[in-house]
Amino acid sequence: MDQQIPQPIHPSEWPPVLSNIIEDMHGDPINVHRLMANNPALLEAWWPFRNHSVLGGTLGQRNAELLILRLSVHMECWYEWGSHVDRATKIGIERNEILGLLKPDLDQQWPEGERVLILSVDELMTRKYLGTETRTLLEEHFDTNQIMDLIAIHGMYMILAAMLKTWDLSLDSKALESIFDITSEVDFLRSAELFNMQS
Repeated sequence: MDQQIPQPIHPSEWPPVLSNIIEDMHGDPINVHRLMANNPALLEAWWPFRNHSVLGGTLGQRNAELLILRLSVHMECWYEWGSHVDRATKIGIERNEILGLLKPDLDQQWPEGERVLILSVDELMTRKYLGTETRTLLEEHFDTNQIMDLIAIHGMYMILAAMLKTWDLSLDSKALESIFDITSEVDFLRSAELFNMQS
C-alpha cells in the first residue's frame, strides 16, 4: 500500500475534539503533538497521561526531567533530548548535570536518590523491568506511587521516542534556539552512540 509519510498538522486543521489540547498549549502545540494529530483518537486518549507525566506525577519535575533525558540518550532521540534540555534548564537543572547524563558511569555529583533513579532508567532499558535489588534501593528514596510513575513515565517517553525516530521529526525552532549554547544534534548523536556502545 502506497502511503505518504505523516506530516505535522497545523492546529487550524485539527478536529474540534482536540480543541482542549490547543488551549492547553496556548494555541501553539509543538511538532510532536502536530504529528500525533494525524491520529486524533490516539492524541485525545494520550493527553491526560501526557499532562500527568510532563509535570512528573508524584516524582516531581526535576526527577522526571532527569529520567526523560537519560531515556533520550538510550533511545538516541535528538528531538526528545533537545526538547527536554530546554525544559530542564527552565526548571533550574544545571548544564553540567544535563551533560553528565550522557556518561554511562555517573559522577559522584549525584545525590543518592537521583543516582538510583537514573540507574533505574538504565535497568528498564536493558532488563525491561526493575529487579529486586534496584527496587529495594529505590524504596529507600521513593514510595510505591513514585516508583510506578517512574516506570510509567519511562514507558510514555519510549513511545514518543519511537514515533519521533520513525518519522524523523524536526525539533521545534523555539527549543532549538533556547539550547544552542548547551547542546547540538551532532554532538548529542555522537555522545549517545558512544554511550550505547559502552553500556
